[in-house]
Amino acid sequence: MPDCLLGIDIGTSACKAVLFRKDGAAAAAAEVPYAVQYPRPGWAEQRPEDWQHAAFQAVRTVLARSGVQPAEVAGVGVDGQSWAMVALDDRGAVLCPSPIWTDTRARAECEEMKRSVGEAALFACSGNPLTPGHTLPKVLWLRKNAPATFSRTAKVLQSNSYLVYCLTGEMTQDPSQGYGWECFDTAAGGWNLPLARSLGIPETLLPPIAPCSAVVGRVTARAAAETGLLAGTPVVAGGLDAACSTLGVGVVQPGQTQEQGGQAGGMSICLDACQPHPALILSAHVVPGRWLLQGGTTGGGGALKWFREQCCPDLTFEEMSRAAGEAQAGSGGMVFLPYLAGERSPLWNPDAQGVFYGLSFASSRADMIRAVMEGVAYSLRHNLDTAAEAGATVREMRATGGSSRSDVWMQIKADVTGCRMLAPASEHAAARGAAILAGIGVGVYGDWQEAVSGIAIERQYAPDAARHALYMRQYALYRRLAAVLEPVMNETNTERRK
Repeated sequence: MPDCLLGIDIGTSACKAVLFRKDGAAAAAAEVPYAVQYPRPGWAEQRPEDWQHAAFQAVRTVLARSGVQPAEVAGVGVDGQSWAMVALDDRGAVLCPSPIWTDTRARAECEEMKRSVGEAALFACSGNPLTPGHTLPKVLWLRKNAPATFSRTAKVLQSNSYLVYCLTGEMTQDPSQGYGWECFDTAAGGWNLPLARSLGIPETLLPPIAPCSAVVGRVTARAAAETGLLAGTPVVAGGLDAACSTLGVGVVQPGQTQEQGGQAGGMSICLDACQPHPALILSAHVVPGRWLLQGGTTGGGGALKWFREQCCPDLTFEEMSRAAGEAQAGSGGMVFLPYLAGERSPLWNPDAQGVFYGLSFASSRADMIRAVMEGVAYSLRHNLDTAAEAGATVREMRATGGSSRSDVWMQIKADVTGCRMLAPASEHAAARGAAILAGIGVGVYGDWQEAVSGIAIERQYAPDAARHALYMRQYALYRRLAAVLEPVMNETNTERRK
């Protein structure tokens, strides 16, 4: 039986394809970038066709690099960024660019949803706070601002389900991506059609729900010709990138937690019951019978990437990490608020802005680099404190993303949160999670525990008591600054929009 598995990750800045052996070893990987467009303030768009072209190119490349024959690929899994709105007509053609998760254009639609249905009813269904980044407010924005396009829309897909459609011709919706639809019942795992109708969403727009590991179609002859895959190769529904990366580091049991250190930051706590918190994100896990209580922040690894591009173009990320390691813990009293694209949980404020506080002539570039790393760690701590209010206490976290390769940043996160940080060996966590879904779906793995049994911990970081005490003082200042400055941020952004 073929036992190679292909995982495809539709990220914010690039598509990654990774071919895995059954034991989890990566046979080959390829990454193809694409752009984000910002046509107006608050808008952030991508062309779904760019995802397809990048994915197909990455798959061709990974097959060529690996030397694996197409017939050896047992199945394909796809994960993708959250809260897309891929509007397709009745022939499956893309009608407009997709607003991505950082897009905040649908503010007015959120306010209208609050007036017409009420936040309590929306939260009771989805288990999530209402935010303009979600899929459903974007659909309502489309109905109001582009009625001709809306009238031609036959289905709305997510990033991963769009690529699954490109591979198979089948349109589906997986449960882990459902939480961006306020009419998706996160506890029950299905559409709340009366609520959808009350919001003016036609049932026809909503794709059928398919479990994340369910085989929903097979690679078509056309997709085979463009990717190099064998026609007929099974493709599963896939899921949310954060949920797949959580699976990809071995989080399948209640209480286990993933820490996300990619473009965005945050954490995902595995639960065996649907336990929402009004300031956090709740999604179905890609593992049946599990949910993820998540903190999702805009300022993760992307904050350091921004700082490098603007202030340290002469340094590599490794050199930045070394510089941060030479600076003192606490960055000389400097505190960074990493709200560079508004902020998601637990603030849920699209008007939040990034701030360096405590700059002086004594401040060095190394201090600023470390302050960025510490600020991201404070935002993680803020989400963990919020999760504790829901009874979800975390003692250790399995790290993913580029920041997990920085010993300095991992130690900072351990010292700030007071949690042991674990770095699994795999550097392709999201793609591996997607591949595991395919492996479950086609029977390469007998169960979830077998699927994650080969994920080894490569490095561990224990919190230092003295630095933790110092960071708790800095963290208190971080929380105070956020509380004091948030009204100012709201006021200044309101003025800018006039």
